[in-house]
This record gives sequence, structure tokens and C-alpha cells, in this order.
Amino acid sequence: MLPLSRRTLLKGSAIAGAYGLGLGLAGKVSGAFASSDPYQLEAAITDALIDGKATTRGMMTYRQPGGIDGAMPPTLRMRRGEAFALKFTNRLEEPTTVHWHGLRIANGMDGVPFLTQPYIYAGDSFDYAFTPPDAGTFWYHPHCNTLEQIGRGLTGLLIVEDPNDPVFDAEIALNLRDWRLGGNSQFIEQFKPRDAAKTGTFGTVRTANWQIEPQQDLPTGGLVRLRIAATDVTRIYNLKLDGADALIAAIDGQPVPAPMPLDMAIVAPGQRLDLILRMPDDEGQIVTLCDVRPSAPKTVAAFRAVGTSLKRDLGDVPALEPNPAPAPDLSNAQQIPLLLSATAENAARDSICGTLGYSFWAINKVPWPGDSADPMAPLAELKRGQTYILNLENVTPHAHPIHIHGMNFHVLSSSTRPVLPLVSDTYLILPDEKVQLAVVADNPGDWVFHCHVIEHQKTGMTSYIRIV
Repeated sequence: MLPLSRRTLLKGSAIAGAYGLGLGLAGKVSGAFASSDPYQLEAAITDALIDGKATTRGMMTYRQPGGIDGAMPPTLRMRRGEAFALKFTNRLEEPTTVHWHGLRIANGMDGVPFLTQPYIYAGDSFDYAFTPPDAGTFWYHPHCNTLEQIGRGLTGLLIVEDPNDPVFDAEIALNLRDWRLGGNSQFIEQFKPRDAAKTGTFGTVRTANWQIEPQQDLPTGGLVRLRIAATDVTRIYNLKLDGADALIAAIDGQPVPAPMPLDMAIVAPGQRLDLILRMPDDEGQIVTLCDVRPSAPKTVAAFRAVGTSLKRDLGDVPALEPNPAPAPDLSNAQQIPLLLSATAENAARDSICGTLGYSFWAINKVPWPGDSADPMAPLAELKRGQTYILNLENVTPHAHPIHIHGMNFHVLSSSTRPVLPLVSDTYLILPDEKVQLAVVADNPGDWVFHCHVIEHQKTGMTSYIRIV
């Protein structure tokens, strides 16, 4: 048994470059760190090869200027506590923005049109600059015409590194998402109204890093950090590993207090999962990551053991260093009731940033599809520095992954299940469940609060919270 430490794994980290490539799976060499010059990123229309056939002129992608046509968006890498700058240029034929999902950054950098920044029109640029306070696995996407733009490919992974993290034998990042493609591999309508009023409209082609059931070579007997992000607009994954053991190291970018054995993990749209995978000792053995939802079981990705066994031990994996999250003061917390429901009111309004034309969902009985130059009043106005307890009640028969911008939830309780004291920016609320989530109002501004099933977001289950 070889102890897991920075010293003993520095040699192993040299292997990471070799095992972090292949089949488009993002490894340690993907993306870019901040430098004296801003990172260059653009959104563009592109062709792609998703299911073995060309998907022409419908795909949208993030890329560096001059990037490869049809490639998966780059995995951006930053370091916790270090300034990052990015010049973003819109090469689409419509307005867009960039939202940094899960990052607690200044309100003006949050990427929500009308609330935090103006549109970035076709041909225009915007300079994003911030210092990420938290390490972990995050992602970036538009907050403008969200269903269409995310559905056609504008989702990229974002990794904030902690210099104190242990070094593993390899690292893989998986971007999980569906595509709405017809039999000719061209895009079809992104949603069906009858499905938007229920669980959401599922894609027809399921991928990991833009590939169907990709397989990756990893070091035999090695310890691998597997970063998973569900960037789909609808699908909730029930993830399980066959052929190897793994520990859950972080959920939604936030380290768990102690690594937990993986049995089956539910990952909803917007959520992330960091696993420490221990590859088997027999060369050639295959490990599969599966979505085991009874309605649609499927292999997500596979990993093949190659080389002589490194004989690592999961028992040597330490907990990741916690992020410096402000602790809630529950003794003086104010309660805020939030009801998640369907609505019989068709309050859909025209929007120059992509309305779906329907209103199916509501928060506190008020539907707001967002993307409006005349937003409604905030759900609540919070005083900076104070703690609040959000009493969320889901009275619908469907699950809702609720995402908050600019801050994190501290999970307190559930009416239907035991909960861990997790910190999260996207929390899955089950049907007929009541949950208590504490927030510390430490980041001033207007912060969007919405369901990350994008059809629910775009048909009413959206609002915002103001911190003054």
C-alpha cells in the first residue's frame, strides 16, 4: 500500500498528462489558467459530429478564437484566490451572456441580462474579471435564450484548483448532456409544451463530452479524480459505477466533510459530483459509469485499466480542504417561505431574449419566465451579513433542482429524508418535499433564484433575491 500524499503522487501526476487525454475527455492539460493577458473565449455557430453523422449549422459552441470546428467547449481552469480575466466575444446571430454557475463572484460578473449586465450583442465583446473564492468543479453557460442556447451546446466545464489538493494518478472531467436531434442528426424543436408542464422534454441522443458512451484508458490500480457535471436542460441522472469502488469527495463543488463510499448518486441539471475512483488491478478490466434510472438505464462512459498496477488504496484518500464559506447564524435567522407550484395562470410575456410562450410554473404563486427588461419585484430583500432560512415547499409531483446565484445553500432539514450538512448552490427538491436551506446574505446585488430544469425556469419557476 502506497500512502496518498503530494510527495508520493507527484511521480504519479506525470502519468496524468498521458491518461488525461483521448476521446475528448478533459484532463489536466485542458483549458487555461489566468495570466497577464485575458483568456480569449467566443460563442459561435458550428458544425459537429455527435452520433456519427454531421449536425450542420445548428450547433452552438464556446471556443478560443480559431478553435477546432465542432469541438467540445474548453474546460477553463482557475486557481482559488487568484484573479482571472476573460474577454468574451459573441459570434452568434443573437444576444448572449456568460453565467459562471456556482461561483460566488461580484454581481456585475454574474452574466444575467437586465439584472447584472447588458446583452452582449452579435459581434460585441464583454470583459469578465473576478477572483474565485472557492475551489471545485463548476461550469459556465448563457443566461439568455437559455433553453435554445444551452440545448444547442453552450455548456463548458470550469475547474477551480486548490494548491493544497492531493495529486491523483489521473483526472477526468465529464460534461453530461442530451441533444434534441432527429433521425437525420439535425436539431428538432427543443421542447414540447406538454412535457415542459411535467418533467421537461428529454433529448434523443445522450452523450458524455459530446460522445456516445466514450471509453477512456486509465492507470491500472490508480486513483483517479472524476469530475462530473450535469449540464443537460432536463435529465436527472442516477449514477452508479460497475467494476470499481469510488468515494464521493465533493458535491456541487463543495468538499464533503469526509469522503463517502459511492453507492448511487443522484445528479440533477446544474449539479456536480467529484468522485475518487480506484481503478482495478487487472490490466484490461473495464469500469462503467451507468445511469440506472429505471425508465432509461444507459452506460454513460467507460474506463479501461492499462499498465502495471499502481496498487493505490482508497483508504488513503484524505478529505479535500473545505472552502471558506461564511457560517450561518441560525440563532438570529429570519424565515422566508417559498412555495414551488404549478400555475393555472398563463402569464407568459414576450421577451427579446427567448420566451417559450407558456406559463406552467410559479414561485410563491407568481410565474416569472425571466429574460425581461421589466422584472418583477424580488422574492425577498435581504440585509447584508444576516442569515436567512428558506422554507421551500414543493407541492408539485415533479422534482426541481433549485439554483441560487452568488451564494450557497446550507442544507438544514427535509420532511422526507435524512440530510447531510452540505453546502450547495443547486439543491434537488423532491416531489411533495419541504426543505430548509440557510443562506448568508454576504454578496450584495440582485441574484437569480430558479429551477435548473430549463423549461421550468423559462415557464415561470424563476425569480430573484436582492441583497442590500
